[in-house]
Amino acid sequence: MRCGPPDMVCETKIVAADDHEALPGAPKDARRGPNAAMWPPLPAAPGPAAPGAPPPAAQPRGSPAGAGGAGGRGVCIREFRAAEQEEARRIFYDGIMERIPNTAFRGLRQHPRTQLLYALLAALCFAATRSLLLTGLAAAALLALRYYYSRKVVLAYLDCALHSDMADIERYYMKPPGSCFWVAVLDGHVVGIVAARGRAEDNTVELLRMSVDSRFRGKGIAKALGRKVLEFALLHDYAAVVLGTTAVKVAAHKLYESLGFRHMGASDRYVLPGMTLSLAERLFFQVRYHRYRLQLREE
Repeated sequence: MRCGPPDMVCETKIVAADDHEALPGAPKDARRGPNAAMWPPLPAAPGPAAPGAPPPAAQPRGSPAGAGGAGGRGVCIREFRAAEQEEARRIFYDGIMERIPNTAFRGLRQHPRTQLLYALLAALCFAATRSLLLTGLAAAALLALRYYYSRKVVLAYLDCALHSDMADIERYYMKPPGSCFWVAVLDGHVVGIVAARGRAEDNTVELLRMSVDSRFRGKGIAKALGRKVLEFALLHDYAAVVLGTTAVKVAAHKLYESLGFRHMGASDRYVLPGMTLSLAERLFFQVRYHRYRLQLREE
């Protein structure tokens, strides 16, 4: 079992809100490269109202203006601070735990050979027992084992992540050159996270750890976080942004495509950090690993 900076990216539910936040960037984002025009400019902050001018219309609660949050307030996306370590870890943990039922049940549709194997096992059970009840119980047992092994592997993955890069975000992402970690903040609380890690060997930036608190999804926060990584890559003259994901939900893949990423392929042989590759694990746990790339400039 290997523990390192794992590559799982947590899926998020996105709506079609074009919500690049209207708040100033942090120190690493002070300069913007010439290619930054590929995203719309940040809107200016409202100035003081002229004397006698009518007050601006109040936005409804939950309005998607900007990366709007409760009460119409914008979401600030800025660099991570050391005091936010536990909040960031909580969002990451909660987001990955949501993957257990998705991987166990919805993910089964991506693996037709496994479906065929389970169907054959159920047919053999019926042939041996001639009992629909026992056959149904056997099918339920197979699904229960899928849930058990999905939970087992995901918890092992979390243990690896929480004891590697997520154990000290400041040291792992904020201090090394070419890396950064951002948080989305609403009313003083962290509601989303994303990381970037530069790879000198191929002059690319890897997008990692994207996750949004489930209570604040559907407001375009994940898209704004993704754009922050793209701007970071432009600023530091990287040639491309890459990511890998085992996300099952279609919404996650639509998010990456909406940001301009191209799907570069998928593999069913990816070994998730925390996997033991035992026979039972191979039988009851499978993931499909997708690779995405956004080319910013030609080398």
